[in-house]
Amino acid sequence: MQLDHMIRTCSIWRALEVVGDTPTLLILEACWLGTRHFSALQERTGLLKALLSDRLKQLTQAGLLETRQYNARPPRYEYLLTAKGRDLYWTSLMLLRWEQRWGSHEGKIRIELTHKTCGHVFEPTPACGSCGETIDATQVDWTAGPGVGLMRPVYSRRRQQRASAGDATSLMEDAAQLMGDRWASLIMRSVFTGLNRFEEIRQDTAIATNILSDRLNWLIGFGVLRARQYATNPPRDEYRLTRKGVDYYPVLLMLMRWGDKYYCAPEGPPLRLTHKHCGKPLDPQVVCSHCRQPIRADDVTAVVHEARSHDAATTATV
Repeated sequence: MQLDHMIRTCSIWRALEVVGDTPTLLILEACWLGTRHFSALQERTGLLKALLSDRLKQLTQAGLLETRQYNARPPRYEYLLTAKGRDLYWTSLMLLRWEQRWGSHEGKIRIELTHKTCGHVFEPTPACGSCGETIDATQVDWTAGPGVGLMRPVYSRRRQQRASAGDATSLMEDAAQLMGDRWASLIMRSVFTGLNRFEEIRQDTAIATNILSDRLNWLIGFGVLRARQYATNPPRDEYRLTRKGVDYYPVLLMLMRWGDKYYCAPEGPPLRLTHKHCGKPLDPQVVCSHCRQPIRADDVTAVVHEARSHDAATTATV
């Protein structure tokens, strides 16, 4: 076995194989906004018909969407989130939180979330299920779990997509660019686990050196990483998170939680997380910023302000 071509098993990796793609994320966003019919999905996402058909097929095969006939002649089908798809809700909320804090806002959809349980407009907040405190990336330790091991990376061929497929009206355009570039997300995973140098990241991800260099430069330009020289002869850099990068941690945390649920090895999760603040195993949750209760999709009203007319608003339901 050639260990040089093996990487750590990771639920984030497995989850990204399913959703780490910008068109896929745009489709899931549209579904969360209540869009169900093919023509409406195409209008909302701006994706070409063939690309949209392909990603809808993949999402259906992966069990995130299911079809339901709503017209007999001619036959027409709508796309609905399954329980597995709805379980990505917390990941979606963390993407939204990051976008609202760090993304560009001009010409985009705006959304206002109200928690029906307490009646307040809220910001989705990542919290520890044991102590209730807001999760900070610097307050989390990780150790190998029972499912840790090595796997041979199988990278599916996907076109690089760093721009929104639509006309810049996407709710989570910047977040979709970052999470939709699987290489970039795997690099962020490595940095969050304390791997900061080029060779460390390369060994952890098995990304080809030219692709790794390109993605590191893009992540620096995107504002989530910064380079710091640690050697002069020859010059060598290490890569550190910016504040914008640190705030992306809850996205990967909720994605790992979803991956642990649906793509975990039989032995158990590859990683065990501990919350330093309370010393207990970390059970990451998304809570209401006002009442601090865990958020369920059924308990949220989302008022969507369309980009072309900020005076017009619609209420989205899942």
